[in-house]
Amino acid sequence: MSALTYQERPAAGRAEGLLVLHHGRGADDRDLLGLGDVLDPERRLHVVTPRAPLTLDGWPGYHWYVVPRVGYPDPATFRAAYDRLAAFHDELWERTGVAPERTILGGFSMGSVMSYALGLAGERPKPAGILAFSGFVPTVEGWQPDVSSRAGRTRAFVAHGRRDPVMAVDFARRAKELLEAGGVELEYHESDAGHHIDPAHVPAAVEWVATTLPSPAGERAA
Repeated sequence: MSALTYQERPAAGRAEGLLVLHHGRGADDRDLLGLGDVLDPERRLHVVTPRAPLTLDGWPGYHWYVVPRVGYPDPATFRAAYDRLAAFHDELWERTGVAPERTILGGFSMGSVMSYALGLAGERPKPAGILAFSGFVPTVEGWQPDVSSRAGRTRAFVAHGRRDPVMAVDFARRAKELLEAGGVELEYHESDAGHHIDPAHVPAAVEWVATTLPSPAGERAA
């Protein structure tokens, strides 16, 4: 069992998909629950927001891994969080009966890093989408992205601020190059925002979620 604490917001009726949102550094499982309502205003999806497992002396909230250098997670704490989050996703798919191919893994900042990590790992199920606000594809010992295995199966939405002082926009541009080179269908946005979710990017994200997980009667062409 992963034993991760989490919040969830059920769909209004039978869930047409899963939206799993991973919070950023120093936040908790309640931080992005409201974003689920924004991204899924019709409440078609079951929204789940897990809490990171790590607490650090002198830091508030919860963390997915230790940060020795931005872009390069500490391998031991990253692997521990990766394993627990993988178990959490597996339990979630089993409990809800919603398959990975009807799931979007998303998040902000450090939560985007974990969405990339679980969404692009060749050993993991292929989600329908990866939604990355102000994050990066990690460089970390023991993990490598398998982007080509996601081509035609997983879509991506990347949004980042050019004035981000925490995670430079160059990380998003590298992710763009990596995803496009691997054949992943990508929607990419930049703005002059800092390290936050820019409201200007939200309408596009809402539309992207709707088209990535359409109602069964309106499935995208394969």
